[in-house]
Amino acid sequence: MSGNVTSLFRSTAAHSPSMAALTRESGEAAGAGPVDFCIPCNPYFPTPAMFEEMAGRLRDIITYYPSSADTITAELCGLLQLPPQCVAMGNGSTELITWIDHLLVRESLAVPVPTFGRWTDQPMETGKRVDMFPLQEAGGFALDLAQYAEFIRARGTRAVVICNPNNPDGGYQHKQALVQFMDAMADRDLVVIDESFLEFADAETDPSVVQEAMLRPNVVVLRSLGKNFGLHGIRFGYLVANPALAGRVRSMLPKWNLNSFAEHVVFMLRDHGPEYAQSLHQVRRDRLEMAAQLSALPGLTVYPSQGNFLFVRLPVGAEGTAVRDRMLTEHRVLVRECGNKIGSSSRFLRLVVRPQVDVRRLVSGLEQVLYGAGRGAAVPGPATGTGYSSGTAAVDRLMNETNGSGMRAITAPAAGAGAPGLAAAPAPAAGTGTGLPLPAAVPVAPAAATVPPPAPVPQPAPYPGPVSVPHPAPVPQQPVPAPVPQPVPAPAAAYPAPFGPTPPFGPTPPGVPARGGLTAAQVRGTNGLESVPATGWPNAAGMGQAG
Repeated sequence: MSGNVTSLFRSTAAHSPSMAALTRESGEAAGAGPVDFCIPCNPYFPTPAMFEEMAGRLRDIITYYPSSADTITAELCGLLQLPPQCVAMGNGSTELITWIDHLLVRESLAVPVPTFGRWTDQPMETGKRVDMFPLQEAGGFALDLAQYAEFIRARGTRAVVICNPNNPDGGYQHKQALVQFMDAMADRDLVVIDESFLEFADAETDPSVVQEAMLRPNVVVLRSLGKNFGLHGIRFGYLVANPALAGRVRSMLPKWNLNSFAEHVVFMLRDHGPEYAQSLHQVRRDRLEMAAQLSALPGLTVYPSQGNFLFVRLPVGAEGTAVRDRMLTEHRVLVRECGNKIGSSSRFLRLVVRPQVDVRRLVSGLEQVLYGAGRGAAVPGPATGTGYSSGTAAVDRLMNETNGSGMRAITAPAAGAGAPGLAAAPAPAAGTGTGLPLPAAVPVAPAAATVPPPAPVPQPAPYPGPVSVPHPAPVPQQPVPAPVPQPVPAPAAAYPAPFGPTPPFGPTPPGVPARGGLTAAQVRGTNGLESVPATGWPNAAGMGQAG
């Protein structure tokens, strides 16, 4: 492979060059590219037999127009036991994110960082204010929903995003905690729960909130098909929401926004549910084994994940772009360096879960790049590739100011601050304008209520298995009326405090549709007594959880 790898990463607007670009640069035959630990897809699905079937019908698939999106959506909804009026299918999740931003986000959007880049980039491209809530490295990048809710109310943000599991760290929120959060955000314009990687989670048997989203007037759940089915080249995904929200997005999508490959795969799925469930089971097993092997490398920290990827912190002295370039040029292994993710830095890699034969190659390459001939302290890589970050100037500045730990905690008093406990962010230095709308204020807890962060993860850290990172200890607050207590399934800790000021109408009691929402029977257009016919395919709420 050519040694001019750095130029490929510099020249792309995405986080990494495409596999096609890498193959062209290397001069290798198609299918002989590097081992891919970068793109997070399912390595076990479709099965070889399914690929053979698609290959046999290739001429027809690429020659003729697909059916309409309504036809393909109806087939998918039949498999997942979802009402078609609550679903919109898109040409990949990014198309749906684009329309969500254009149609449903009015002025501002809150998002924890680091996370999937389109949730920060897309609204900024259309002039929205993006309020970024930093996930702290000292806390294992865990999202505290109570603190996030307080941040949203302090900022006055109108739309809210949570990725579950989060990308790149794999952090997971239990279903009951998310439902409580959705109810606490009932006075917001929009709440988006991005479940693009939820099929790979095993912390609960019924992890999705799609059923709850259909009953609420302001909740959208985003789900992926390309990632779950190992088919990123086929751009397809879907959202689930109340019929009014789903219909608004669906009405703006082109009639033929889904291609013939997407149609063919969707219509194949009815006969391959067991193989799909088995593929998810294998990915979860591989995640445990891969995490254990990586945790054995000196100085390498592996964060618990419920996705099909692992977030790792490189040893002190190692630099991500150098590690990435050397892994590619010397070992033909492609990894995802996270220096261009807001809230992360070049010291972090996201590594996709792959079969053990590939993991052994990854671990062997990392041993040689990080430690050379020995296995002592990490040795920095060569100077090539270390003098730049693969992100924008705004990301470079943010990372330099925070040393990769997210947005810095600002403690100086704010001049004319509009609320107690807030401090204004300093203006950027002259000549460094970036167009990045950083939050004007970051909440700072009063001294009496300061919560010490959890102790750093030991190095190397023994991997405990697929467990959720526990929330920090509750912040002492004045007693307020609490919602109906509903225990959070283990292993999550009991949820700290109510999510800030409760809307006047209060949280939704169990079994009752949220204010302005519909009953389950109304959503499905039935009298509530009719059963949904079984299809043999796992439904949306527990899709693929068997096995």
